[in-house]
Formats: sequence, C-alpha cells, structure tokens
Amino acid sequence: MFDEIEFEKIKRLPKYVFAAINEIKSEMRGHNEDVIDFSMGNPDGHTPEHIIQKLCEASNKPKNQGYSASKGIYKLRLGICNWYKKKYNVDLEPNTEVCVSMGSKEGYVHLVQAITNPGDNAIVPEPAYPIHYYAFILNGANVARFGIKWNENMELCEDSFFANLSRVLKEAMPKPKFVVVNFPHNPTTVIVYKSFYERLVKMAKQERFYIISDIAYADLCFDGYKTPSILEVQGAKDVAVETYTLSKSYNMAGWRIGFVVGNKKMIEALQKIKSWIDYGIYTPMQIAATIALEGSQECVDSIRSKYEQRMEVLIKCFKEAGWEMAKPKASMFIWAKIPPCVEHLGSLEFSKRLLKEAKIALSPGVGFGENGEGYVRIALIENENRIRQAARNLKAFLKTFK
Repeated sequence: MFDEIEFEKIKRLPKYVFAAINEIKSEMRGHNEDVIDFSMGNPDGHTPEHIIQKLCEASNKPKNQGYSASKGIYKLRLGICNWYKKKYNVDLEPNTEVCVSMGSKEGYVHLVQAITNPGDNAIVPEPAYPIHYYAFILNGANVARFGIKWNENMELCEDSFFANLSRVLKEAMPKPKFVVVNFPHNPTTVIVYKSFYERLVKMAKQERFYIISDIAYADLCFDGYKTPSILEVQGAKDVAVETYTLSKSYNMAGWRIGFVVGNKKMIEALQKIKSWIDYGIYTPMQIAATIALEGSQECVDSIRSKYEQRMEVLIKCFKEAGWEMAKPKASMFIWAKIPPCVEHLGSLEFSKRLLKEAKIALSPGVGFGENGEGYVRIALIENENRIRQAARNLKAFLKTFK
C-alpha cells in the first residue's frame, strides 16, 4: 500500500466558502431550475465589435501565431503607457515599468510569488477579494488583517484606516513588507480619493513597505466620481505598483488581459518570473487589447452606464420588496447588509436559503473574511427584467420571516 505524500502548500488553503453556493446552484440547474445569478462578477455583455474585428484580422497573419512575449508585446506596453498618460497624466516607461499579465489576478499572484520570502508579513485590509491574502499564504508568507470602515456614502473612513494600519505595522512580527489596497473595493464597493494615496505613499516611505494597489473597477464609477491612481502621487513609483484588468471595463473577462505597472524593482521581478513560467498571451489578443486601450472609449462609457442603470433598478426594486441597501459610487457590485428579519441566519445560511427558496444566487460576505459577515455581495450581471423577477421572488421569501 502506498503511503501518500502530503501537499502542505495546498493544505494552507481553506475550503472555498463560495463552493457551497456553487454546489447548490449546479444541482438546481441540473434539475432545470431557473437561477437568477448575482453571485459572480462575470460580465454578461459582448466584447465591443471593433476589438473583436481587430482580433480576427490579427489572427489571420501567420507572423502573429507563434510564441509571444511573456511581459507583453511592445505595442501593448506602449498602449498601456499612453492610456495612463491620457487617463491619469502619469508617465510610464514601457520596458521597465510595465508588465502585461493574464488578467490582473495572474499578474498579482506571480508578482507576490516573485517578491515574497517565506515568513514575510503582508497587510491586507478586510473584507478582501480572497486571492489578495491567499497569494501570500500560498507562498509561505503571513497576512495581518484589519477591518475597514466606511460612511453612508460608501467612502472609506481614512482616519480609521490609517490608525489601524499604524497599529498593525507596530504589532506584527516580523514587520510587514507589503500593504495591499483595492479601490474601488471588492467586495464592499468603497471608494477613496487622491488624499488617501498621498497619506499611504508618505507612510510607506516612512515605515519602509511596498504597496500593491488593485484598480480593477476603476472605470465603473457613478455620480461624477472618478477613480484616482496611486501613481498620480509624486514619488509613488518609489514604493508602489498598480494592477488593472480589461475584463470589466471592456467586457473582456475571458480574454484574460491585464497589467501591472509602477515600481521598477517589482516590475523587473514580475517580468523575470513570467519569463520562466509562460510565453505570453496570444499575440492577436494583445494587438486587439491595444486597440481597446487606444481606440474610442465610448464602449467603456456604455458599459459603465449599463451597470449604473442595473444598480438603480435593483436598489429600487429590492427596497420595494423589503430589502434596503446603500448605493455604491463605483464597481459592478452592491454590498448589502442582510435584512434585519434574517440577520440571525448569517451571510452563508441566508445565501443558501435565498438560493434554494427564492432561486437567487448571491455571494455570502463571510467568504471575503470574518469582517464580511452580515453582508452579501450582489453582482450586477443580470438584465433589468431578471432583476425585477428576483425582486418578486425576494418579496415572497422575506414574507416568510415576518
């Protein structure tokens, strides 16, 4: 009999909280039940036609069908620089301050792998997108966490954030080398202003840590809000990198195209590890991504407007059904406190019962860490008719608790 060998790294990963919802969802669909699915941030819209046309055109050229560059073709890296200059008035050097990635998630994980030593400490505020802390854990590092707070306008309470950050920097041993921030925030939708990054960059230089900033939802902003970039802050490139993905803004989730930009030392580390691990994204997809960034941005405005309209409809309809929630200023999600009549269930059990009894799938807040308990995340990936149907189902469901 073979004495099995243990895989210690994988054992550091807990059971995926969202798996419970996915299993119920799959079972229901196996019985042909109609599930209204708000659980995953998977865009339902088409990739803009001009981007698809460029992909098809580039795919027909034999020279584009071989191995690509792991750090991204120069044309796309230059396009990223032009995008940053136009959007944020930030200058980037395409060879040393830009690395293309297979979506921002892959870029983030490989960056962490490249820059982390076993036993290092990182700080990840919570709730958090799970890979933000598990990338460090998978690489033998430790993660210190603290809960974020926000006001009624879904804006980060900066003073609370920096008080907690200062405390953790003093208490955690060894002293943390990395701080991860993600605004507009997933899952809470919380936003920040440039002043936040100014304080964070100043603290990073004083306390000697690097910053990884994720702005995956930067283009999905409402009510006149505009997402700032940490790289707008003078001297930010000394201590920070920023990750972005074309998945949401351009309806290109399945294309897996993103990038990491900023601090030369961290970018060099990412480029080097990727040169050992992969041969880069299919070149025609990178050419099409360049067109996405450098072409007309009307498609981004249209996609943003669609999410805003769905958000307005959902908040109105769900309020009429008995569930009131705060209006986000950005992202493709709503972070909703569980209705008082079902608070006793907790976020996971509430999500399970809502799925089984009302055929509505959501993401339980506890899946984003302990500080997410009492909330759920709603992804705006169903059309308005489906949202209204969900509200009718919800109304009937909540009546059973009153």
